[in-house]
Amino acid sequence: MKRMMGVINLVNEPDDLEELTYSRCVASVPFGARYRLIDFTLSNMVNSGFENVAVFTQHKYRSLMDHLGSGKEWDLDRKRGGMFILPAILQETTGMSRGDLFQFYSHRDYFYRAREEYVVISRSHIVCNIDFNAVLDYHLEKNADITVVYKHADDEEFAKYRRLAVKDSGQVTVMEDQSGRLRTDNISMEMYVMSKELLLDMVESCLAQGYDHLVRDGIMKNIDKLSVYGYLHEGHAGIVNTIQSYYKHSMQLLNPKVWRELFFQKNLIFTKVKDEPPAKYVENSSARNALIANGCIIEGKVENSILFRGVKIRKGAYVKNSIILQNCEIEENVIIENAILDKDVFISRGRVLTGDKQAPFIASKTKVI
Repeated sequence: MKRMMGVINLVNEPDDLEELTYSRCVASVPFGARYRLIDFTLSNMVNSGFENVAVFTQHKYRSLMDHLGSGKEWDLDRKRGGMFILPAILQETTGMSRGDLFQFYSHRDYFYRAREEYVVISRSHIVCNIDFNAVLDYHLEKNADITVVYKHADDEEFAKYRRLAVKDSGQVTVMEDQSGRLRTDNISMEMYVMSKELLLDMVESCLAQGYDHLVRDGIMKNIDKLSVYGYLHEGHAGIVNTIQSYYKHSMQLLNPKVWRELFFQKNLIFTKVKDEPPAKYVENSSARNALIANGCIIEGKVENSILFRGVKIRKGAYVKNSIILQNCEIEENVIIENAILDKDVFISRGRVLTGDKQAPFIASKTKVI
């Protein structure tokens, strides 16, 4: 019998992705030339043998549902189990959606029907390739109530995150939001393993006390009563919930070591397949250190950049240190540097757009400049 079920929790997910999330949730933000952020969490769960995955949505989830479909690309279109997309239940009196504990409680039938004993609850904005079986083995070995996956911070983390104080034994003694005083480089990857029984018990007891958030109220306030352990993930992991972190972790994909570690391990990252012709490079065009997806037409010069499907770079145009999303068109003699262009942006002839690496220029969807 399968041991674990997956919950991808999009309720109250931190989001500072500005123009990129005007019309979509963080989970469906495009990443890495052909993927969406949720693809990493979903693929990690499927590669770990999960046959039952629920996505708890909150708002702006039209593009997410379009991307996930029936779950076929992740082998989750099943007669039993498979993928469940569970929309937020609104509060009757105010019409507002409440925190994740209320959503779990509203969909508790889903948990009762599942046969798996353990639940892995994860956010969608973590870019990594991890095997949850190793995390569950560690969880059982430590006889923990809850196991949280964490990593050591990079030199500069531009994201929102929680810090952990972890003993040599692996036990987590303190868990604080980024604004807290804790000085440590242990950063939570927002992936939690616990028994289904404990989760349902925590949901009911916290709601009865008027609390509404799983991590903040259920785990952080009870960290001295629960046996919480940390599992250190030593591979590449990017927390992508601000524009600076999106730009940084996207650009890291141009490093072959990072690219191989994320995409060419034993476990692959799956996404919705779209058939396009191969990228076309016209005579005298140039592309250096770039990720270029299929369907692109390159007539100008591209350097240190990521181009999604169907991007057209016309003659004399120069794109450097930039992320150009699907179906953008860059006209002749345009210069773009340190920029993020959302889908279907049109840049007219002769424009110069430059941002800074710490604050890239951003153009929202379907903009004409």
